[in-house]
Amino acid sequence: MTENRKNLLPYLALAVVCIAWGTTYLALRIGVLEFPAFLFSGLRQLIAGILLTGVLLTVGKLKLPSKSVIINQAIGGFFMITMGNGLVGWAEIHVSSGVAAIICSMVPIWVILINLLIAKEEKPTFPIIMGMAIGLSGIILIFGENITDFTNAGYTLGIIMIFIANLGWAGGSIWMKRKNQHSDPFLNAGLQMVFGGLFLMPVSLVFDNYETIQWSNNVIYSLVYLILVGSVAAYACYSYAIKNLPITIVTLYAYINPIVAIVLGWLVLGEKLNLRIVIAIGVTLAGIYIVNRGYQLRNLWRSQFSTNPE
Repeated sequence: MTENRKNLLPYLALAVVCIAWGTTYLALRIGVLEFPAFLFSGLRQLIAGILLTGVLLTVGKLKLPSKSVIINQAIGGFFMITMGNGLVGWAEIHVSSGVAAIICSMVPIWVILINLLIAKEEKPTFPIIMGMAIGLSGIILIFGENITDFTNAGYTLGIIMIFIANLGWAGGSIWMKRKNQHSDPFLNAGLQMVFGGLFLMPVSLVFDNYETIQWSNNVIYSLVYLILVGSVAAYACYSYAIKNLPITIVTLYAYINPIVAIVLGWLVLGEKLNLRIVIAIGVTLAGIYIVNRGYQLRNLWRSQFSTNPE
């Protein structure tokens, strides 16, 4: 593999995450409106994890990692899958897919705040902070279109659950970045989905109403799509990207996802897409560019400092 191709692959993996996970909010909402939410998410992740892990262990000839690595994947799976995916799935009973994606765009902010507390070397520079603020302001512009929905108690609780899910996902992402540098990222992803799906099963027994189970075409199609695209393909790409790129660059996918979700909702369901939203999308993209430029400058400054010591 050439050096240029090696450097390009993590960004291609991140591009898959940006697009694929933007579409999954709609598929997830379709599924949980007709099926118990925690059970739906649990089945999705458990089946996807078994498929990915099984292929890697058989066709890929990989071996199960050590006990400590497996424990790390179980912890990551709990925070990212059980908390992150599970709570968002439940929230989408009350919250539209576009709004859920918009709130999840705040994941990079959580990552920065956590990193400020635990990793001095990951402290962002001023351009990175400014880019994050600009990107978030674009998301807030979009969010303002739905402000009146807060009068609904279920909607408000759904928003709170998504914020908790964001915190779990951000913490799990940082955990993966710090613990998974010496293990296969795709096998890590499979194990995380298996554990995360398993942990969702007792949650489902406590909170789900199984009387609402119905295997409609909508449920089946959305479940298959989420298993193959949202979990197997995109989650594996996310694990690969997070191993090979700076954590705050990887989490910028959360800015792209709501744009994809809103445009998809407009194309498929005729949801709102007006001039204010178009402007907000432009502002968000500008913020993403500034963050990426900030990281490029930071790396340049570091390289110059290391080659020109006092």
